[in-house]
Amino acid sequence: MSALDARPHVIDFAAMVPHDPVRVFVMGDRAVADEEATPDDISRMAALVREALEAGAVGFSTGRTDNHRAADGSHTPAAVAKRAELTGIAGAFRGLGHGVLQAVSDFDMTEDRSLFDGEFDLLEAMAQAADGHPLSLSLLQRQRDSEQWRRIVARAEAANEKGLEIRLQVGARGIGILLGLDATFHPFIGFPSYKAISELPLGDRVARMRDPAFKAQVLTEKSESLAGDGSAIPPLADQLLANIDFVSMNLYRLGDDVCYEPDKSASLYAAALGAGVTPLDAVYDALLERDGRELLYFPIYNYMEHSLDVVREMLVNPLALPGLSDGGAHVGTTCDASFPTFMLTHWARDRDEGIPLGRVVQMMTADTADFMGFRDRGRVAVGLRADLNVIDHAALRLHRPRLVRDLPAGGKRLLQDVDGYRATLVAGTVVNRDGKLTGATPGRLVRGGQS
Repeated sequence: MSALDARPHVIDFAAMVPHDPVRVFVMGDRAVADEEATPDDISRMAALVREALEAGAVGFSTGRTDNHRAADGSHTPAAVAKRAELTGIAGAFRGLGHGVLQAVSDFDMTEDRSLFDGEFDLLEAMAQAADGHPLSLSLLQRQRDSEQWRRIVARAEAANEKGLEIRLQVGARGIGILLGLDATFHPFIGFPSYKAISELPLGDRVARMRDPAFKAQVLTEKSESLAGDGSAIPPLADQLLANIDFVSMNLYRLGDDVCYEPDKSASLYAAALGAGVTPLDAVYDALLERDGRELLYFPIYNYMEHSLDVVREMLVNPLALPGLSDGGAHVGTTCDASFPTFMLTHWARDRDEGIPLGRVVQMMTADTADFMGFRDRGRVAVGLRADLNVIDHAALRLHRPRLVRDLPAGGKRLLQDVDGYRATLVAGTVVNRDGKLTGATPGRLVRGGQS
């Protein structure tokens, strides 16, 4: 943390303690997900978390989901950690005046995966072991159980009534991926004929794919398995590719006027019906548009009714915190770092049944700062930090995400430009003016529990 703090930064940032690397550091080769931590392992993990919290880390996060996989296809190290491990680590929070717990869960990662309540009981026990420190959980509508999110809300509300502070992190829109020939994923990456040309430059791939004979051959094939041993791709990918008709019902061209709440009539399935072709044929042609640079929006979660009504219901719940925005972690797969701008445009301006602008701002500033324990920011008030955005709300507009290759070894990621931010101030210093950085670096590491 001190090494990070010594580097110049444009904005402030804070550090969380992530479960997986702590487990690997303590358990070494035994940290695989199926290995149970010993009492000594748990004690050492708790000591490391306590050391980090005392140095100013703002909390501890754990992941319990089948959608996150290690490079070899196995579960991430802490994915199925037992109750003793989670409660033992949470005990590191006792006696401290700061620190939050965070967890993402499928709510079916317990020994008996059919027991939703068993998973929630486990996470609630972790919060209880932290002796009053708040916990936030992921909340989304899943395909496998479209009503599960309501049970999560009900359990969280009941926990708060008992005196446990549990908040729910809600995404601003559908949670999904962007598909494209130059992105990380698209529906044909497992097809044998496409795999044979997959290493060619984009222009050459597009030329081959526009050959009618090549297209005809691809459309006779089936995707080979993408997940499993030796692959970091989650099993969900194979499940979806096995049902391309369903995928196409929820697949949309992103377009120039980026739309994240498209009507089902705009789906590629509807386009296929209108053109009298198969859904796979329609998806193939759509990927070739814009010389192979078209991006297809595939909202996997939060969009089962082809609208964001469910998301609105989540967002207006008093326990909601705006979250799950990815922030760039999935590089060429999603571009959800635009969630805050989407909150200000779609929900607070463009949607007929939206959310008042003042409430949206409050959620993204005061509510979040209060939950995290940042007492010196989150409001415009005398004595607090002058961390401000000056926004032309009417002009606020998201552009199409774009792929850039600026990561090590030529790695690519999705970025999304936006208009309408006139200035950004950090501690009173202008760091951004009309979308361009000024070069100022007043940002610093914010250490929890320290002024």
